[in-house]
Amino acid sequence: MPDSLLLLDTHCWLWEQFGHTDRFSRQGHRLIERAAQSGDLRVSVISVWEIGMLEAKGRLALKMSCTEWVNQALATPGLSLLPLTPEIAIESSRLPGEIHADPADRILLATIRITGARLLTADERLLAYGRRHHALIVPA
Repeated sequence: MPDSLLLLDTHCWLWEQFGHTDRFSRQGHRLIERAAQSGDLRVSVISVWEIGMLEAKGRLALKMSCTEWVNQALATPGLSLLPLTPEIAIESSRLPGEIHADPADRILLATIRITGARLLTADERLLAYGRRHHALIVPA
C-alpha cells in the first residue's frame, strides 16, 4: 500500500463528515485534503463499529439510520474503507510498548502498522504512543 495513506480516527471521520473542519489544525486539514484528492483517505471498519455503538447508546444523533449514514459517508470522494484482516487482528494483540486496552484503538494502531498508513487523531493517548515511535501518528 502507498505510504501516502491517511487513516482517520473515528472522531476525525465524524468531524469531517459533519463539517467541523475548524476542529482540525491547518496541517490536519491539508493532510485530509491531499489524501482525499489522491484517493488515499481511509477509515477502518472498526470506526463503523464505533459509530454504530455511539448511535445505539444515544451518544451520537444521526438524521437517518446508522446504516444509511455510514453508506453515505463511505461514498465520500477519495475515501475508502480498510477491512479488519487476520493480520491486523493478530497485530492488535501484539503491539509494542505500552498502550491501553481499548480494542478499537488497538485495531487502528495495528491497521496503520500493517498498511503503512498514518493515523490522524486528536486522542492524546494515541499521539503519545506515536511519539514513542511505535506507529506513525499525526495530530489532527
